[in-house]
Amino acid sequence: MPNRPDMTNDPISGILRLASIESVVSGGFTAGGDWAIRFPAPDKLKFFACVRGAFWLRLGDAGDAIRVGPGDVLLLTVPEAFTMASDLALTSVDAHAIFAGRTTPIVAAGQGDDVLSIGGHVRFDRAHAPMLADALPPLIHVRGGTAEARRMGWIIDRMVEESTDGLPGAGLASSQLAHLLFIHVLRAHLASGAPIRSGWLRLAADPRLAPALRLMHDAPGTPWRLEQLAHAAAMSRTVFASRFREAAGVAPLTYLGQWRMRLAMHALRRG
Repeated sequence: MPNRPDMTNDPISGILRLASIESVVSGGFTAGGDWAIRFPAPDKLKFFACVRGAFWLRLGDAGDAIRVGPGDVLLLTVPEAFTMASDLALTSVDAHAIFAGRTTPIVAAGQGDDVLSIGGHVRFDRAHAPMLADALPPLIHVRGGTAEARRMGWIIDRMVEESTDGLPGAGLASSQLAHLLFIHVLRAHLASGAPIRSGWLRLAADPRLAPALRLMHDAPGTPWRLEQLAHAAAMSRTVFASRFREAAGVAPLTYLGQWRMRLAMHALRRG
């Protein structure tokens, strides 16, 4: 099966395209004084950024308290309710009561505007969502003082502008910015040195295996042999097979078969 031209980019881009990734800025809130908001468990990947101020975050009812400061960006990958608050001991208000009936993307919660947070979600083709969610930890927290967060600062500032200035095409611009922010969060996670689960993300991030992975992704219809893929990665067959299995969780030719099936499923879904 020939591969589509728009999937001949780097492996991570190819996988995200295949999964029909869609990122959406859903809005944000300002808050000040004493406040606490409880958000329902998301059915999508949820991201949010602290533009200014600071607050506490807790996943579920018994999770650890996490301090979120200015410039911090977070990605929540598990379907778990969470609370944002000036003080987690306060009685929280249901997010629906704050955001229901809103007429602007950013609403006021509590007294004042010392805190500004903006967020959204990332959707995938349902068939590929488990593959993507399983590759990520429950929460990715990029601290505001890091180089990765500083690079995201420009994106976040533009997201706020698009949400508040009523500019033409703001909806599409916000979605593209959210998409770019998600890519930067993935990059920050890969650059953090945190353990990465076996799977496509760990495989795609391994520079030694990248040449072989590109062959499989760019020409999936080619009857690749193990020795050809190992040669591309400048490894012996044994070393290549072992390293590939450790990164991907499956053998190289098994992965190739799975990639072909995902491409076929993608093509069938689109007629």
